[in-house]
Amino acid sequence: MTAETVDTAVRPVYRPTAGSRFALWSRRQGWRHAVMLVVAAFALFPVLFVISAALNPVGTLSSSQLWPTGASLDNARDLFRNTPFRAWYTNSLFFAVANASATVLLSALAAYAFSRMRFKGRRVGLVGLLVIQMFPQFLAIVAIYLMFSNLGELYPAIGFDTRWGLLLVYLGGALSINTWLMKGFFDTVPKELDESAQMDGATHAQVFFRIMLPLVTPVLAIVALLVFINTINEFLLASVFLRDTGSQTLGLGLYQLVDSQRNANFGMFAVGAIMLSLPTLAVFWFLQRYISEGLTSGAVKG
Repeated sequence: MTAETVDTAVRPVYRPTAGSRFALWSRRQGWRHAVMLVVAAFALFPVLFVISAALNPVGTLSSSQLWPTGASLDNARDLFRNTPFRAWYTNSLFFAVANASATVLLSALAAYAFSRMRFKGRRVGLVGLLVIQMFPQFLAIVAIYLMFSNLGELYPAIGFDTRWGLLLVYLGGALSINTWLMKGFFDTVPKELDESAQMDGATHAQVFFRIMLPLVTPVLAIVALLVFINTINEFLLASVFLRDTGSQTLGLGLYQLVDSQRNANFGMFAVGAIMLSLPTLAVFWFLQRYISEGLTSGAVKG
């Protein structure tokens, strides 16, 4: 037996202690968990504060705390009894669902035409979509206001304080960017599928509804989700077109609660904010399986 063999046999095996393992973990991965905790606390703080304010029996901003000292549903009862909350909530859901549905259908039709057909003015139309989306919609709010003032006199059904008038405005602002997004997704679908269906006698409508739409379901879900969120949270255009209290959306009605008496009605405002977030959470939960695929697969080809 050599000296090296004896030395190796009697040398003690190093076993890291709990402190050294924790130090090694902290250097390699601990900072990631620390950043995650900071981000989670930053994101949850406003949510907890709004829930606390909604349960605050006093219902004022000055008395709201992160952890409520008492819990009561008085703010919810006051919101339902003293305001047209049901009308506001119904109007918000109508605009969000109708705008999302119409935008998905119209944008898909336009995207299919730009992706599969070659016609005069196609490139100019695509460039126009990009240019239009560079300008916020509220820049044209004066022109839109004057236009609908005249249209309201001729066609009262699409004038001010009407659902269909504001819905037309929403559709005009949502089609450009969503058409471009869908067009990029349509380009990823092989054209051989269209040609095979047309050789079998399928029309463009049959190809679109029976072949293309099932294949581009992820981008349809993404557009529906984004339009739903933007519409249900929209405030500026609604404040211009909806002047009657009963025709307003929930966001506009809640703003009026705290516009003049911010401190007194903050509890009801918090309850309304929580109620407004529930449809968004429901739609997000329903469409979540399409989100990752829809955001990463579309809009990568011109």
